[in-house]
Amino acid sequence: MTNGPRRHRRTGLTALALLPLAALAACGGGGGAGDTAAEEGSGKGTISVWAHQGQASETAALQNAVKSFNSSQSDVKAELKLIPENDYTKTITATDPSELPDVLEFDGPTMASFVYNGKLAPLDDHVSSRTLGNATDAVKAQGEIDGKHYGLGMFDSGLGLYADTKKLDAAGVKYPERVDDAWTAEEFGKALEALKAEDSDGKVLDISEQYGLATEWGTYGFSPIVWSAGGGLLKDGKAEGALDSPKTVAAMKTFQSWKTYVDPNTDGNAFAKRKVALSWVGHWMYPAYSEALGDDLAVLPLPDFGNGPKTGQGSWAWGIGADSKNGKAAGAFLDYLLNDTNVGAMTKANGAVPATRTALAKSELYKEGGPLQLFADQLARPCGDSEINASCVAVTRPVTAGYPTITAKFNTALNAVYGGADPQEALRKAARAIDRDFTDNAGYEIP
Repeated sequence: MTNGPRRHRRTGLTALALLPLAALAACGGGGGAGDTAAEEGSGKGTISVWAHQGQASETAALQNAVKSFNSSQSDVKAELKLIPENDYTKTITATDPSELPDVLEFDGPTMASFVYNGKLAPLDDHVSSRTLGNATDAVKAQGEIDGKHYGLGMFDSGLGLYADTKKLDAAGVKYPERVDDAWTAEEFGKALEALKAEDSDGKVLDISEQYGLATEWGTYGFSPIVWSAGGGLLKDGKAEGALDSPKTVAAMKTFQSWKTYVDPNTDGNAFAKRKVALSWVGHWMYPAYSEALGDDLAVLPLPDFGNGPKTGQGSWAWGIGADSKNGKAAGAFLDYLLNDTNVGAMTKANGAVPATRTALAKSELYKEGGPLQLFADQLARPCGDSEINASCVAVTRPVTAGYPTITAKFNTALNAVYGGADPQEALRKAARAIDRDFTDNAGYEIP
């Protein structure tokens, strides 16, 4: 059990790529061949494949998939190159498109920057219609720009509130377990107050503060508050009026007021050690939490700030290098990689949500009636990154080459607000900085 929380926490952080996104900011102004297309090629021969080297179980699942693909037919041989995860995104960023592989992995929010800089090609003409059709709508939303798909994933991600039902019951707190029954922000505040009354130190909530709020965790974990309030990180290419709207400011004031209930969780085990009743985090903590709490564990939706409960989504995906001379072979490899056997093996290895319809339906964790069905239900109602209304739940982080600036400015503002800064001032400053960057880079429009 000692290794459990550490191992699964790493999966979540890998999925969010907490560190490398800032490296993409340097790519900002040099927009290039957004309309590049890989050559069809013969569909035979050797193709190169790059992937990040994450936790051992993920790496083994991928190596097995490549080995199985190569032995399943004789036309194409895939050669896998693993790059340490801390260097992976920086490596792609620094590599000329002509030197990139036929097939490459990338973290979802980095995709638009790679498309903007001419490093990814649309894969619609190279993978089968069955593969595209089997991808979940949420994953397709992450990988789509102007009607073209540049990425498909083996797995997705999601957020929720893990609850220690023994503590909630002792405090007389009734809790929702379905998305449509989510607590309002006010009800959530009252639940925290009731839990505090039954807690020795009054610290009843974990928000994974140990990850750092001025990181990608800050954006992924808490931008759902913005969307749920009816605001946005960006709307029609502008942050002003969305990120600093009155609704967003009010929601951030509410978030700020919860700090008094938060355990700093310095060792990452506050919830597993049953020091707190609620943990605001993602799917990746389920194995450790389930082992620690057993039948006392429940998974709840995040609170509703007025525009319906929301969750972040998105994770690592696969695409085709823009300079590939063998798109047909690359597509054949992706068709194989995204079959039920390989997706099932990968998501068993990392505990993530399967990103294909058929693998999701078979998943013991996420299928209907499974302990993590909530995450699947949320992803089944995707918003994309722009049409965010009360009926959808899973929101894609803004698909734009300017995302590194958006996330850096937002999570800096979030961290300041959490530390006591005036929400209106912090959000207004962030919105202006984002808009200034977009103006300087012609809106990051892909040519």
